[in-house]
Amino acid sequence: MKYTRLTKEQFEELHTEFTNFLASQQIDKAEWEIIKAEKPHVMEEELDVFSDLIWEGALKKASYMEHYSTTHIFLFYFDNDAINTIVIKSLNSGIDFMTVEGLRWLSDSVFTDEVEIKHGGRPFVNDRNTEVFEIIRQGAILSDGALYEQFKEMLKL
Repeated sequence: MKYTRLTKEQFEELHTEFTNFLASQQIDKAEWEIIKAEKPHVMEEELDVFSDLIWEGALKKASYMEHYSTTHIFLFYFDNDAINTIVIKSLNSGIDFMTVEGLRWLSDSVFTDEVEIKHGGRPFVNDRNTEVFEIIRQGAILSDGALYEQFKEMLKL
Protein backbone atom coordinates (compact mmCIF):
# COMPACT_ATOMS: atom_id res chain seq x y z
CA MET A 1 0.00 0.00 0.00
CA LYS A 2 1.44 3.34 -1.04
CA TYR A 3 -0.70 5.64 1.14
CA THR A 4 -3.14 4.82 3.94
CA ARG A 5 -6.40 2.98 3.85
CA LEU A 6 -9.49 5.12 3.69
CA THR A 7 -11.54 5.33 6.85
CA LYS A 8 -14.87 3.56 7.24
CA GLU A 9 -16.58 6.94 6.82
CA GLN A 10 -14.66 7.62 3.61
CA PHE A 11 -15.58 4.21 2.23
CA GLU A 12 -19.23 4.90 3.07
CA GLU A 13 -19.01 8.26 1.29
CA LEU A 14 -17.42 6.58 -1.74
CA HIS A 15 -19.79 3.60 -1.77
CA THR A 16 -20.81 4.08 -5.42
CA GLU A 17 -17.20 4.48 -6.57
CA PHE A 18 -16.18 1.37 -4.61
CA THR A 19 -19.04 -0.62 -6.15
CA ASN A 20 -17.88 0.49 -9.62
CA PHE A 21 -14.29 -0.42 -8.72
CA LEU A 22 -15.37 -3.92 -7.72
CA ALA A 23 -17.51 -4.24 -10.85
CA SER A 24 -14.49 -3.32 -12.99
CA GLN A 25 -12.86 -6.42 -11.53
CA GLN A 26 -15.95 -8.57 -12.20
CA ILE A 27 -16.81 -8.70 -8.49
CA ASP A 28 -20.53 -8.33 -7.86
CA LYS A 29 -22.27 -8.00 -4.50
CA ALA A 30 -22.64 -11.76 -4.00
CA GLU A 31 -18.99 -12.40 -4.87
CA TRP A 32 -17.91 -9.56 -2.52
CA GLU A 33 -19.85 -11.16 0.34
CA ILE A 34 -18.07 -14.47 -0.30
CA ILE A 35 -14.67 -12.73 -0.41
CA LYS A 36 -15.39 -10.94 2.87
CA ALA A 37 -16.43 -14.19 4.57
CA GLU A 38 -13.93 -16.63 3.11
CA LYS A 39 -10.94 -14.63 1.86
CA PRO A 40 -10.28 -11.74 4.24
CA HIS A 41 -6.77 -11.24 2.83
CA VAL A 42 -8.25 -10.65 -0.65
CA MET A 43 -10.78 -8.25 0.85
CA GLU A 44 -7.93 -6.35 2.55
CA GLU A 45 -6.02 -6.15 -0.74
CA GLU A 46 -9.06 -4.79 -2.59
CA LEU A 47 -9.64 -2.14 0.09
CA ASP A 48 -5.98 -1.11 -0.10
CA VAL A 49 -5.91 -0.93 -3.91
CA PHE A 50 -9.08 1.17 -3.95
CA SER A 51 -7.70 3.46 -1.24
CA ASP A 52 -4.51 4.04 -3.22
CA LEU A 53 -6.51 4.82 -6.36
CA ILE A 54 -8.59 7.40 -4.52
CA TRP A 55 -5.50 8.96 -2.91
CA GLU A 56 -3.69 9.11 -6.27
CA GLY A 57 -6.59 10.96 -7.85
CA ALA A 58 -6.93 13.44 -4.99
CA LEU A 59 -3.20 14.07 -4.70
CA LYS A 60 -2.81 14.57 -8.44
CA LYS A 61 -5.40 17.38 -8.25
CA ALA A 62 -3.93 18.97 -5.10
CA SER A 63 -2.49 22.41 -5.80
CA TYR A 64 -2.73 24.24 -2.46
CA MET A 65 -2.51 23.28 1.20
CA GLU A 66 -2.35 25.06 4.52
CA HIS A 67 -0.93 23.97 7.85
CA TYR A 68 -1.64 25.94 11.03
CA SER A 69 0.15 25.77 14.36
CA THR A 70 0.11 28.14 17.31
CA THR A 71 2.95 30.33 15.98
CA HIS A 72 3.21 29.42 12.30
CA ILE A 73 1.11 29.21 9.16
CA PHE A 74 2.57 27.23 6.27
CA LEU A 75 1.04 27.90 2.87
CA PHE A 76 1.91 25.48 0.07
CA TYR A 77 1.52 25.60 -3.68
CA PHE A 78 2.34 22.52 -5.74
CA ASP A 79 2.91 22.46 -9.46
CA ASN A 80 4.10 19.40 -11.34
CA ASP A 81 7.75 19.96 -10.49
CA ALA A 82 8.08 21.85 -7.22
CA ILE A 83 6.77 22.72 -3.77
CA ASN A 84 6.48 26.46 -3.16
CA THR A 85 6.03 27.63 0.42
CA ILE A 86 5.16 30.81 2.27
CA VAL A 87 5.78 30.63 6.02
CA ILE A 88 4.18 33.15 8.36
CA LYS A 89 5.57 33.27 11.88
CA SER A 90 4.33 35.23 14.88
CA LEU A 91 7.17 36.68 16.96
CA ASN A 92 4.62 37.53 19.64
CA SER A 93 4.48 34.55 22.01
CA GLY A 94 0.98 35.49 23.18
CA ILE A 95 -0.56 34.88 19.75
CA ASP A 96 -2.15 31.60 18.73
CA PHE A 97 -2.90 31.16 15.03
CA MET A 98 -5.19 28.27 15.93
CA THR A 99 -7.76 30.77 17.24
CA VAL A 100 -9.97 33.34 15.52
CA GLU A 101 -8.37 36.03 17.68
CA GLY A 102 -4.90 34.98 16.51
CA LEU A 103 -5.92 35.23 12.87
CA ARG A 104 -7.51 38.64 13.47
CA TRP A 105 -4.26 39.76 15.11
CA LEU A 106 -2.35 38.55 12.04
CA SER A 107 -4.61 40.56 9.76
CA ASP A 108 -3.87 43.71 11.78
CA SER A 109 -0.17 42.99 12.33
CA VAL A 110 0.98 41.36 9.11
CA PHE A 111 3.32 44.23 8.16
CA THR A 112 4.78 44.83 11.61
CA ASP A 113 7.99 43.62 13.24
CA GLU A 114 5.94 41.05 15.14
CA VAL A 115 5.37 38.97 12.01
CA GLU A 116 8.06 37.23 9.98
CA ILE A 117 7.24 36.03 6.48
CA LYS A 118 9.54 33.85 4.41
CA HIS A 119 9.06 32.15 1.10
CA GLY A 120 10.89 29.50 -0.81
CA GLY A 121 10.58 26.47 -2.96
CA ARG A 122 12.28 23.33 -4.03
CA PRO A 123 11.81 20.70 -6.68
CA PHE A 124 10.19 17.45 -5.71
CA VAL A 125 12.89 15.03 -4.61
CA ASN A 126 10.78 11.91 -5.00
CA ASP A 127 7.36 11.20 -6.43
CA ARG A 128 5.18 14.35 -6.31
CA ASN A 129 2.12 12.63 -4.87
CA THR A 130 4.16 10.87 -2.18
CA GLU A 131 5.63 14.18 -1.03
CA VAL A 132 2.23 15.91 -1.07
CA PHE A 133 0.77 13.01 0.94
CA GLU A 134 3.56 13.33 3.52
CA ILE A 135 2.62 16.99 4.03
CA ILE A 136 -0.99 15.88 4.65
CA ARG A 137 0.24 13.30 7.16
CA GLN A 138 1.99 16.12 9.00
CA GLY A 139 -1.32 17.96 9.40
CA ALA A 140 -1.81 20.08 6.28
CA ILE A 141 -5.24 20.44 4.75
CA LEU A 142 -6.26 21.03 1.15
CA SER A 143 -7.24 24.60 0.39
CA ASP A 144 -8.49 26.74 -2.46
CA GLY A 145 -5.22 28.70 -2.45
CA ALA A 146 -6.79 32.08 -1.71
CA LEU A 147 -4.52 32.81 1.26
CA TYR A 148 -1.40 31.64 -0.59
CA GLU A 149 -2.28 33.85 -3.56
CA GLN A 150 -3.00 36.86 -1.30
CA PHE A 151 0.42 36.57 0.33
CA LYS A 152 2.08 35.92 -3.02
CA GLU A 153 0.55 39.15 -4.30
CA MET A 154 1.49 41.12 -1.16
CA LEU A 155 5.07 39.84 -1.36
CA LYS A 156 5.17 40.39 -5.13
CA LEU A 157 6.44 36.86 -5.75
